[in-house]
Amino acid sequence: MKPTDKDDTYYHEHLTPEQYEVLRLKGTEAPFSGKFVEHHERGMYTCAACGSTLFPSDTKFDSGTGWPSFTDVAKKGNVELHSDTSLGMK
Repeated sequence: MKPTDKDDTYYHEHLTPEQYEVLRLKGTEAPFSGKFVEHHERGMYTCAACGSTLFPSDTKFDSGTGWPSFTDVAKKGNVELHSDTSLGMK
């Protein structure tokens, strides 16, 4: 079974409420509040829901936005990229 084939009950049972909001409902944590904002250890960032590799730590940079930012993905297909102009900027 692929991670995306799991039903919503699985995610409610295996994710924290905040993880569920962000990962399943396209929510976001408050800026400068996440545990990975000031995280600088080398390694790989992975999805809390399915374990897929997302971003290598050497592509992380401080964008000043309050959220971790990355210049590249670990594996094409594991991350969907979308433009967001909802706040009048890209």
